[in-house]
Amino acid sequence: MAFTRDDIIGALKTVFDPEIPVNIWDMGLVYDIIISPDSVVIKMTFTSPTCPMMEEILNQVKSAVSNVVAPTPVRVDLVWEPAWDLSRMSDAARLELDLTNSGW
Repeated sequence: MAFTRDDIIGALKTVFDPEIPVNIWDMGLVYDIIISPDSVVIKMTFTSPTCPMMEEILNQVKSAVSNVVAPTPVRVDLVWEPAWDLSRMSDAARLELDLTNSGW
């Protein structure tokens, strides 16, 4: 394998929800990255199950990671447990969204 977990994280940081000016990694939407000799699996969620951009973002994730790990196949699994909450966000994301004093 000519790629690392950090390479995959870098790719994930290029994917944004158009309604939120923070990438999906810093939002805490990615729950796990599983690297095996046969595939890369990204387990992720959304802030809401009614996100109108869900399919588009899932496709962007698969494409961004595939560009880094090719020819290794990529699968993106959508999970809802545990439920996403503000505590999953990075400090940079909270700062960008002005949530530093939200009391979460």
